[in-house]
Amino acid sequence: MNIIITITVTALVVLYAGLFKAKKALLPLTLLGLLTSLAFVVTAWNTDQTYYGMMQMDNFALAFTGLTIAGTFLIFMLTQNYFAANSENIAEYFTLILFALAGIVIMVSYQNMSMLFIGLEIMSVSLYILAGIRKSNFASNEAALKYFLMGAFSTGFLLFGITLIYGATGSFDLEVINKYLVGNYQAISPMFYPGVILLIIGLCFKIGAAPFHFWVPDVYEGSPTLITTFMATVVKTAGFAAFLRLFAGTFAPLHDFWLPPLMGIVCLTLLIGNVTALFQKNFKRMLTYSSVSHAGYLLFSLITLTASSASNVLVYASAYTFATIIAFAVLILVKQRTGNDNFESFNGLAKRNPFTALMLTVAMLSLAGIPLTAGFIGKYLMFVNVMSEYQVYLVAFAILNALVGFYYYFKVIVAMYFKEGHDTELQTPFQYQLVLVLSVVITIILGVYPSVILNLI
Repeated sequence: MNIIITITVTALVVLYAGLFKAKKALLPLTLLGLLTSLAFVVTAWNTDQTYYGMMQMDNFALAFTGLTIAGTFLIFMLTQNYFAANSENIAEYFTLILFALAGIVIMVSYQNMSMLFIGLEIMSVSLYILAGIRKSNFASNEAALKYFLMGAFSTGFLLFGITLIYGATGSFDLEVINKYLVGNYQAISPMFYPGVILLIIGLCFKIGAAPFHFWVPDVYEGSPTLITTFMATVVKTAGFAAFLRLFAGTFAPLHDFWLPPLMGIVCLTLLIGNVTALFQKNFKRMLTYSSVSHAGYLLFSLITLTASSASNVLVYASAYTFATIIAFAVLILVKQRTGNDNFESFNGLAKRNPFTALMLTVAMLSLAGIPLTAGFIGKYLMFVNVMSEYQVYLVAFAILNALVGFYYYFKVIVAMYFKEGHDTELQTPFQYQLVLVLSVVITIILGVYPSVILNLI
């Protein structure tokens, strides 16, 4: 609870600091609040606290909370010279991101499905505003409208599913629902099954899994790049944590029922995400479809439920988060210098800025799943997890899709090192350098020593 209070208080303090025109204090106050929240995560480890049966701060919740706070911290470090060039209302950006993070913490720690809905809505409402916060930008307005409409539509599915689950069990509490499934395995209410399907649809909308991903490309492309970074990393991680807590824990006794539709979603997500990314000429849009494909890999953790499913998701989500932050950080720098985000903008980057090119190369290798990077370990854990149940054909399908991913990730590397580009120098501010170095170090450490976080949960 201290974590949520700290984040919320930080958001309010930052808002009032903006009201009194203390622009230089906004970032230090925000980073201090996030560091304090991380300290509470560390001190709460192994305590397993439950708050009025509504939220449970166990190691699962704390691990994903720590990852989302760390990702948000790095994203805030990228705000140098970003918001100031486009808006005078910088405090509103900071405050809304912090409120979204507070909702995310509730999402990863809920013990009652009403708290899942509350956390989801706190996060979503903040993101609707953030997506369209550039009022004079048509693409940003379009992104906000599409996100709002599709978000409201998916929330309807989620609420209807929760309603049916409550009608069948008489409770929103996850533990009570799980006991109902175990105790009435042969006589489960007919309302329960459509409730589970509707919850799958609602959560798949939120994480951007196919065929419920149609909002993702336009929303990610039209939103400010820094907000896209937040949605593609922190928000997606929170969605999977919520998905995992519900289905790997509470609904595990019905695994045989919801496994076939989930496998269909996994295959569609991998195929659509990778094949569509293959034909993109815009780097930001390629990363968008890449995020869709990674949603498919993360869903592997639910195909075969084991004691290590949560740990595997944590490793994969960490690898994806830090590599994606690197990619978007470099994209921000390149777009500020060249004015567009096509692949051609990266031509010759290795000559103009070898350091930035090297950082982006590591990120692309990790996203592609090359050994000695965290991305390789993440994919390996997911594939081994499924192989234990002899789902050989599914793993072979996923590996073929991963090979497709090699092509579009390496297209960026080829552009940077083997193509002639602009002569304009690309400067990397100190805060960007710090974020890139930290993210690359974490990516390599997790690739070589995954046990650092593999045994946390």
